[in-house]
Order: sequence, then structure tokens, then C-alpha cells
Amino acid sequence: MDDQQHQNEHRRATIFALSSGQGRAGVAVIRVSGPGVPAILISMASPVPQPRIAGLRKVRAPGTGDIIDEALVLFFPGPGSQTGEDVAEFQIHGGRAVVAAMLAALASFPASRLAEPGEFARRAFENGKIDLTAAEGLADLVDAETEAQRRQALRQAGGVLARLYDSWRSSLIAASALVEAAIDFSDERDVFADAVGRARVVVEELRQVIAAHLDNGRRGEILREGFQVALVGAPNAGKSSLFNALAQRDAAIVSPEAGTTRDIIEVRLDLGGIPVVLADTAGLREIGAAVEMEGMRRTRDRARRADLVLWVVDGAECSGGKSPPNAARLFDTQEFPTCEMLVVLTKADLLARNKGRGADASEFVGDPDVHVSAVTGQGIDQLEKLIASKASSCIGAVEAPALTQARHRTQLEACHGALGRFLAGNLDEAELRAEDLRIAVLALGRITGRVDVEEVLDHVFGRFCIGK
Repeated sequence: MDDQQHQNEHRRATIFALSSGQGRAGVAVIRVSGPGVPAILISMASPVPQPRIAGLRKVRAPGTGDIIDEALVLFFPGPGSQTGEDVAEFQIHGGRAVVAAMLAALASFPASRLAEPGEFARRAFENGKIDLTAAEGLADLVDAETEAQRRQALRQAGGVLARLYDSWRSSLIAASALVEAAIDFSDERDVFADAVGRARVVVEELRQVIAAHLDNGRRGEILREGFQVALVGAPNAGKSSLFNALAQRDAAIVSPEAGTTRDIIEVRLDLGGIPVVLADTAGLREIGAAVEMEGMRRTRDRARRADLVLWVVDGAECSGGKSPPNAARLFDTQEFPTCEMLVVLTKADLLARNKGRGADASEFVGDPDVHVSAVTGQGIDQLEKLIASKASSCIGAVEAPALTQARHRTQLEACHGALGRFLAGNLDEAELRAEDLRIAVLALGRITGRVDVEEVLDHVFGRFCIGK
């Protein structure tokens, strides 16, 4: 058997998987999809339930007839199912032994095997039930940790991006048809000029729309991956204590010894429904051991890539006669990120004690945006609200369709570039301009899967858990 035959048989197999979570539970859901579903239902759950109507059945092991469990069983005939194939669903009790017995029974049928990660969704795609953007939306929906992520993923799974990109693709196909017509009537200059001119109007408008879609501050990608916040400042400024206070747990080691934090430590927060990735970084100073210097290099790199920098200043240094470490100079000499910055004065409880001794944070940081104390909790709520406000402003309205994947951005940039070449090129060279439009159409098609995109399928569906 050659590789192609083996691959075809692999795809024609009946697949099954535990679609609910692993471990002991009240109910477990096992899904089955493929041509063997009717035979499996007849053998294990006779009489076969009416389509889309749950039936209570004694589920039996094939061959022996031993009862495995009493379960709710559903049958979804293809093509009107989630995968486009015949699908069965067994809602059994969630004990480990029951699940193991069910999976073993299903594996005993010919051409029946355990599903691979994302294989149910991949079959849905291959049978025209969903496009690639909807599949990615489903994966994001499973991974969603916050309300805003859930809403964005649900809209994408519902086809909002597919409809947008397909409408652009249809416009480009229409423009391409005009250019092809111009080629056919190249001897008739009036017809040629009219067709090419109409195509140019379509391309100019669409190129502006795609440019605006690309230039959206990465809001969809930020919402999907998390708003990146970096805590930056001098050693012992209170970054790790603030980090723990925001995380509401001891995620970072706190020590009076300078240079304790050598590497990036991250936690994920949910602030007002928006995902925030908070990073504690190594303190910045002019000297340090080799390991500490590497930590400071990573701090600068992380700050450049952050969406928001929290510049942390030690409130305990704000007392008369003390000069705080000038870490700001160390950081400002680097390429500073284009993101926003909040100045956070820590140890506000100590600053309050030093008020009568000439303490003044503005001497070296200007007016702080917020005063906080990890000990008393002062200012923590205010800081969280400030971060959430910055994140919300960055992300914008969730309802508007936004780029969510680097894969989408790459193809849209390719499309935008091809349209630019069309407009910049000599329109009398209609064959070359037709090729520009063909490249643009293909780029849009690769996003939704309207063209052959075998090279990206494993990447897209490999993110799914087994059973989805």
C-alpha cells in the first residue's frame, strides 16, 4: 500500500474520542464520526435513536453483549452533522473504568480508531462545514480565559472574519475578471481602457480597506494572546512584591538582596474581562554579575515588546538626603518602546512615614501615576483599573472584526503588496496586472481555506484537544 492509499484510508476511518475532560466526573461525552457510526449504534445501542433525539439506552460491548453502562445516545446523520459525516454521541457516566470500557469497545470495530487532535474539526473543514478562520475561532474559544476573549473567539467561530475576507476576495475576483476581459479586447482601446479603469477603482478602494485592517494596533492579536505588561525599575524597587500583590499569590521570590530576580516571571490576569500577561523583570543598574547583566538585557528586550511598562520607583528612597538609583538613565539610553508607561511609586506606607523628612517622589520620577503598597494593599485596585483602562483602549471595540492570527496578517500583507504592484505597474501590461490580482486572490483564499492550503492544516488543527 502506497502512502497516498494509506492516507486516504486513514481519513476514511471512523474516529472516536472522549470530548469531555479527563478524570473522574459525573458525565463523560464520547463522540464518534465516520462511515462506521450506524453499525456501531446497531451493535452497541439498539434500537438506534431517532436522528437528533436523545435516547436512553443500555450500551453493550460488541461481541459479548455485556452491558457497559446506561447512557443517553444521540445520532446525527450526515451531512447535517457537525463534521458532515454520520456522528454519534454517548453521554455516559464519568468513571474511569466506564470510559476505558467504552473506548476499548469502539476500538474493536473495523476501521475505527482514536481521533487525533483537532480531527473532528478538520473533517468539518474538509466537508465544507467550517472555514479555517472559524476553526481557529473554535480553538480560541476552547482556550478562552476571559470574557473578552470568549466574545472575540465566538464571533470568529461564527464566521465574522470569513464573511469579511470572502467579500474582499469576491471583489478581487470581479476586478480580475475585468482585467481578463481587457486582455480579450486589447485591440479595442475604449473597451480595454474602460475595463482596466473599473478594475483599478476596485483595487484602490480595497487596498485602502485592507491597509486600515492591518494598521489596527494588533488589537485582535493582543486580545487573543494577552495585553503584555512589564514591571521595570531598579533592584529592590518593590517590583516582585507588587507582582505578587497583583497576582494575589507568591509567584515571585521577594528578598532584600539586590538582583534576586534574574529572569522573566509571568502570570496571567483577568482584568475587567481582558487578558493581561504581567511580567516581573530583573532590576536595572549599572553594575552586576554576568548572570544579572543577562537578566537586565532580557528586561530591556521585554520592555521593548510590552504593550505597557510599569516604571516602578522605590518609595522608601524618597526621604531627605537619599538619592535613589538612577535606573531610568540605564533604560532611557536604549530604544524605548512605543507603548504606554505608568509610573508606579511603591512602598507608599514607608513614604507616608517620611513625609516630614523631605520626601518627594517628583524629585526623580515626576508625578507618579499611582502610589501603591504591597503590604497594606493601598493603590493596588487603582493600579489594576489603570492597567485595564490602557488595555481596553488598546484593544478597542471587540465587536469590530479584527486580525487575530499571525497567519492572517502574513497573507493580508501579501495581498496588500500584490495590490500595490497592480496599481504601480503599467496597466497596458494587462497580463502582468492579471497575475498581480491572481496572487492577491490566492492570498485571501489561503486565510479561509478556499484554495489548497494543505501546508497550514496541520498547524491549524494541531492546536485542538483530542475530541474536538
